[in-house]
Amino acid sequence: MQTLSLLWGILALIGMLIALMPCLGALNWINIPFAAVGLVISFLVFGTSRAADKSGSIAGIVCCLIALVLGTIRLFFGGGIL
Repeated sequence: MQTLSLLWGILALIGMLIALMPCLGALNWINIPFAAVGLVISFLVFGTSRAADKSGSIAGIVCCLIALVLGTIRLFFGGGIL
């Protein structure tokens, strides 16, 4: 499950980077819910894993939070279209 959390966070970051390009800002409407689901999964994995095995879920939480915050800021300033 650690790997799933980390992979989901990486995919959310990649989607956010693609959505930062001009004329692709509307992709954030897909990427923000994707990152939110990844954040929930990462928190669930973090809560159920042992103390020594939490690094993947922490990285997933950080990646999903970055994608969520930057995607929301991009939508706010870009109007969701550009």
